[in-house]
Amino acid sequence: MILDTLDLDAAAFAAGTGWQVKPEGACRGDVCVPLGGGPFDVRDAAERLRMALVHDPDAGVWALGPDTVSGRALATAEAPELVLPDVDGNEFRLSSLRGTKVVLVSWAPY
Repeated sequence: MILDTLDLDAAAFAAGTGWQVKPEGACRGDVCVPLGGGPFDVRDAAERLRMALVHDPDAGVWALGPDTVSGRALATAEAPELVLPDVDGNEFRLSSLRGTKVVLVSWAPY
């Protein structure tokens, strides 16, 4: 979720993440995570739901990542080494792009 402010209300948070803010906390399905109480605070919610919250001051935006309550998200944003043939059949190493921003796009027919 890309945000231009952290002044977010519970309804906007729910619309962007699927987590409904209720008296018992942030809830999705049968899972509820207690929040700090008081007015809704996106920083507190992100911390308690283990969502990455990253600020890009140059662009003036925040990125709120997916929840990791289940523990299934990546621990870091550093990709493992990946070696595949390029379109000409030459070996391509993902690590050759280290230090640059990379978008990986994958597709599967299932």
